[in-house]
Amino acid sequence: MDVHKELDTRGLNCPLPILKAKKALAEMESGQLLKVVATDPGSTRDFQAFARQTGNELVEQRSEADEFIHVLKRR
Repeated sequence: MDVHKELDTRGLNCPLPILKAKKALAEMESGQLLKVVATDPGSTRDFQAFARQTGNELVEQRSEADEFIHVLKRR
């Protein structure tokens, strides 16, 4: 997977990971991928809702140890 930008939101709680992702996506071109690394367990649900509301595609979600990885495709 060719990620164009990676965002480290470890240690931040809702809504900060979403707000930072929104800002990063606004600076990206359509079709580019954004990877967000978070430690907030609620981020999984938050990013699913964010993708539905904004039209950006949630390409992948996974957890590794205590981290949650979200990959979004800019609409």
